[in-house]
Amino acid sequence: MGSFEITGGHQLQGEIIPQGAKNEALQIICATLLTQEEVVLDNIPRIRDVLKLIDLLADFGVKVKQLGDHTYSFKADHVQIGLLGDPSFARKVAQLRGSVMIVGPLLARFGQASIPKPGGDKIGRRRLDTHFLGLEKLGGRFLYNSDTQIYQIEAGKLQGCYILLDEASVTGTANVVMAATLARGKTTIYNAACEPYIQQLCRMLNRMGAKIAGIGSNLLEIEGVDHLEGCKHRMLPDMIEIGSFIAMAAMTRSEIRIKEVGYEHLGIIPNVFRKLGVEILRSGDDLLIPAQDSYEVDTFIDGSILTVSDAPWPGFSPDLLSVVLVLATQARGSVLVHQKMFESRLFFVDKLIDMGAQIILCDPHRATVIGLDRKYPLKPLEMVSPDIRAGVALLIAALSAKGRSIIHNIEQIDRGYQFIDKRLQQIGAQIKRI
Repeated sequence: MGSFEITGGHQLQGEIIPQGAKNEALQIICATLLTQEEVVLDNIPRIRDVLKLIDLLADFGVKVKQLGDHTYSFKADHVQIGLLGDPSFARKVAQLRGSVMIVGPLLARFGQASIPKPGGDKIGRRRLDTHFLGLEKLGGRFLYNSDTQIYQIEAGKLQGCYILLDEASVTGTANVVMAATLARGKTTIYNAACEPYIQQLCRMLNRMGAKIAGIGSNLLEIEGVDHLEGCKHRMLPDMIEIGSFIAMAAMTRSEIRIKEVGYEHLGIIPNVFRKLGVEILRSGDDLLIPAQDSYEVDTFIDGSILTVSDAPWPGFSPDLLSVVLVLATQARGSVLVHQKMFESRLFFVDKLIDMGAQIILCDPHRATVIGLDRKYPLKPLEMVSPDIRAGVALLIAALSAKGRSIIHNIEQIDRGYQFIDKRLQQIGAQIKRI
């Protein structure tokens, strides 16, 4: 188990470029299974989850070539569908949450798919009902073996239909959209997720020959086609990493320029941080976060406490609530953080309380943070990263706390943040991998 040693309390300065979007990469890489032709993907983040998925597809018979540091080509012309029943292959699939998105492409193209219960963060229930209910509507026959925890689905030629998703699941929407591109006739998906990453997936599929209308809305209409072709595609910058850098700059009183952020795809993220008192200046496609000695939280118009909560796009991303919670600990004012989606994601607050933060955990979904306005700075601590987003939140806390902190289980952080120690060292952070 790797660890970071961080000597906090130092200001950072310089420029940092966000990595390619992790959540987009996982969808787009799975979409390469829909065609026999070559697909070239650029700006792929070199993080553990994405590299594991690339290795998984290579094991599956996909021809994978690395063309550059962040550019890969994929050609799925000889997929070994028989590997689905191989126990060693199943173990690899189970290690990766994003592997669930191989199901839609495999079902559409080969008529069958199976996966074990996927792994990922321990942040609460992450059900797969939306995926399989949608695929069943298209004609799939579903079976779940509770003893082996294997999900199986098979079908002949999928048939387009009307689908009302039971939740606006991003990965569920991706799976059903990918399957529908090769179904007969028209598929209408209502209550579809419309995050920028889903928009990117749909645009890439259209370049491959799919016919998807309604991109950017929660109502997608898909005319099925017989086959898809190859294409080239570039990932967006990772909005979660951008939000993390905004919080890091504010917590450490640092001036940081975040380069090439894809501002039009950030939605309300900058405005949420502005409500927390963080000054954010836009310069072209860059964000400049000036050094601030203090930042004050807004209230609602009637003077009541500000609530920051997650919601489907264009609402605020649940992946940023952990860093918002840390940021609020040193603000002037109080914030109610409401994590609606996952019931275990706020449990890392005990580490922040040990560092001196004033946080009331109201229930598994809500925490009230009483900002200390830097009068009582956070104290260094030795701690363990429980998941990707809590891990980077604790990293931000450690960078702001004067003295030596240790974060263990940094493999969790590596799953979502590319070479984070080296990139932070370049802007003055005292962090090393031990």
